[in-house]
Amino acid sequence: MVRILIADDHEVVRSGLKAILQDQQGWTIVGEAVDGKQAIAKALECKPDVAIVDYVLPLLNGIEVTRQIRARLPQTEVLVFTMHESDALVGEVLQAGARAYVLKTEGNEQIIGAVKALAAHRSFLTGEWPERMLEGFLEKLAKNGSVLSPKERVIVQLIAEGRSNKEMSKILNLSVKTIETHRAMALQKLHIKTTAGLVRYAIRNQIIDA
Repeated sequence: MVRILIADDHEVVRSGLKAILQDQQGWTIVGEAVDGKQAIAKALECKPDVAIVDYVLPLLNGIEVTRQIRARLPQTEVLVFTMHESDALVGEVLQAGARAYVLKTEGNEQIIGAVKALAAHRSFLTGEWPERMLEGFLEKLAKNGSVLSPKERVIVQLIAEGRSNKEMSKILNLSVKTIETHRAMALQKLHIKTTAGLVRYAIRNQIIDA
């Protein structure tokens, strides 16, 4: 039995995935989520074998969801499902702990193949990222690091979604002062001075949809 969680804010995507996956013998959908916080809560509740997580989710993005699921449920494998394709995104996916990356433009066989691989605790990447490339790429990422920390990236996403410091404080369970510190650090690292600039950065770097 392979237990699967689907996290995507579009009902049509969730319905399509359910139709594809439930047709496989021994596979069952144990939960659905429409935003990042709900995805983490559902994962902790259902303890799926595989979580299929949209990269662009409200409240907490797919990278942060992946990071938290992998930290709290090491036996749960994560497949990041996205419209976006870039080396930087693949890097973030791998650093967060996901072992599968599938584009929404791919066929059903890719989704099924990815879930099969993850159920056996093997990696699965579409495009030009065969499994043999993972180790070296991860070493390179670890050496170089990324511009924003995971927490700063989440805060940039929430700012771009129009959330106030008070709202972010409740969503992330952090004090307003801590939120302001992370916000200031993100602005400094990105050399951006305004909220509008952060929004443009978030859209340009596919942290949120335009």
